[in-house]
Amino acid sequence: MSIPDMLKTLRLPVIGSPLFIISNPDLVIAQCKAGIVGSFPALNAREKEGEPIELERWLTRITEELDRHNQANPDSPAAPFAVNQIVHRSNARLERDVEICAKYKVPVWITSLGAQEWVNEAAHSCGGISMHDVINNRFAKKAIEKGADGLIAVAAGAGGHAGALSPFALVQEIREWFDGPLALSGAIARGDSILAAQAMGADFAYIGSAFIATEEANAVEGYKQMIVENGASDIVYSDLFTGVWGNYLKPSIAAQGMDPDNLERSDPSKMDFGSGSSKPKSWKEIWGSGQGIGAVDKVVPAADLVARLTREYDAAKARMFAMAG
Repeated sequence: MSIPDMLKTLRLPVIGSPLFIISNPDLVIAQCKAGIVGSFPALNAREKEGEPIELERWLTRITEELDRHNQANPDSPAAPFAVNQIVHRSNARLERDVEICAKYKVPVWITSLGAQEWVNEAAHSCGGISMHDVINNRFAKKAIEKGADGLIAVAAGAGGHAGALSPFALVQEIREWFDGPLALSGAIARGDSILAAQAMGADFAYIGSAFIATEEANAVEGYKQMIVENGASDIVYSDLFTGVWGNYLKPSIAAQGMDPDNLERSDPSKMDFGSGSSKPKSWKEIWGSGQGIGAVDKVVPAADLVARLTREYDAAKARMFAMAG
């Protein structure tokens, strides 16, 4: 399968990953206008009983604002946006959110924590494409068997829930049998790394942590500054906080009175992040991050971050051409 036409127009081969709580319409719109795919988890559009459906409000705003941008800037149209669906039995909103996304003709669907044929069919029914995130080759094959159009290889060093395989090994194994759209996630925060991802066989870089330290991101200032001030050695890989292995900022763990270098393993029978729990809420007080944040030195508008990545990407290509010539 070749790259879908909607993804051939990206000004930089990057998909902004959906960040739990942090990704919002402001960030998605800024990413798309800058020429990369912007995304958000459907569950970020939270709502209260009796109020309008927030997901519909978000999709209305995003589609209308990007349409206005495209009409005013025909020579530099916005990139398509993506919505992330958590395809897991614990997501009580899944069926309703899928129906809403089909109604609004979401162009790119990112699925996580389970591959379901009916979700992929819903994406196709409205002209969209589906990409499933995977941490190993076995899950990759299952996703394609169930109708996903593309894959997101979540390798070692990625922020939040992440795999443990080297990106070289993971991309290599997937490319032995799959020639469709492939994005690579894992410690990518410079334009050089975007080019490296392409050189090893990926079509796109999948970048999340660097966008936490942007003005549009829905993250508290302390979180943004922690991204700026820390690097790869300040990240710990643990399954304690959600029961799924992921990468987290050590200082945020230490701030909750725990030793980030001596964390216990998760115990499902004791996991309780609701009211009354003595443990911190993982999504609020323990902050996820990938290992690439050493490249982030200040909080900037998302457009400025994309501009920096583009300059670095172009410079890296120029170096490669010079070496080859």
